[in-house]
Amino acid sequence: MGVFSNVSNFFFDAGVMSWDVLLTLSNLVRRKRRIGHVTPEGHPGYGGHWPEFKPAQEGDSRCSCPALNAMANHGIIPRSGRNISFVELNHQIRTTYNFGPSFCSYVPHFAARMLKKSYSNDTFDLEELDLHNGIEHDASLFRLDTALEPNQSTKHIPFIEELLAANTGKDQYGNEVLTTKDLSSILGKRRAVARATNNEFSLSFFHKVFGSANSSTLLTIFGGRVEDLRSIVLHERIPEGWESRVREPYGLTFTHFNKTVLAVEFGVRERDWAEAAQEAAARHRTASV
Repeated sequence: MGVFSNVSNFFFDAGVMSWDVLLTLSNLVRRKRRIGHVTPEGHPGYGGHWPEFKPAQEGDSRCSCPALNAMANHGIIPRSGRNISFVELNHQIRTTYNFGPSFCSYVPHFAARMLKKSYSNDTFDLEELDLHNGIEHDASLFRLDTALEPNQSTKHIPFIEELLAANTGKDQYGNEVLTTKDLSSILGKRRAVARATNNEFSLSFFHKVFGSANSSTLLTIFGGRVEDLRSIVLHERIPEGWESRVREPYGLTFTHFNKTVLAVEFGVRERDWAEAAQEAAARHRTASV
């Protein structure tokens, strides 16, 4: 069964990526969605009107991903964050953030494999996604490493504030925005400091790229706008009136997304933060005494 499963997964992945290329090409020739009409009619968020926000209650399940937590806080997926269908997650991510259908199909399938569950028949709780070195990884932009904070739904406010303050760009409307270079810089610092302060630190090449991919959604889906990101990553709340900055009719595809991901990852210079890492390590040793 293991060999059959591996072969099946290979063909599924190859099929999704081929589909993704076709969607990317289709996006080039199709008209973009009109501003104010990115979220499909009849779905939560259409016209910028999002369901009521309610923060997590005791016993609710949350994870390290602010975008998924925000969906639960607005009731787009179960508010409890429990018993979520992989199939339904596929659909709701698509309509909420305008990721491409290939993207939305692959990610829940990957999560189901990681959790050793059936994509079609099983459900999951958000906290299950924080299996260490599955999707969740060290050197996060928003959380302390698992070795220092096992509950990865816990936001580390200083990290978030530092990230938002690192913006150097402006959009066409004069809004403060994070840039590719901003994200590369702060990722370099996170990796250097985490490596120096976490004795159990690990970050494979796969998770480096995955971390850059997570970061790149801030630039693509959210346009890097600091005001919107403050609501999403700090309060895990979708701003009223917001819609995805991706206006392509078939959404954000892997093929298009990877241009941003690679630009962020190849711009990371961990060694530039060696002094900051040493200072953080010294503070950590002092606090541990």
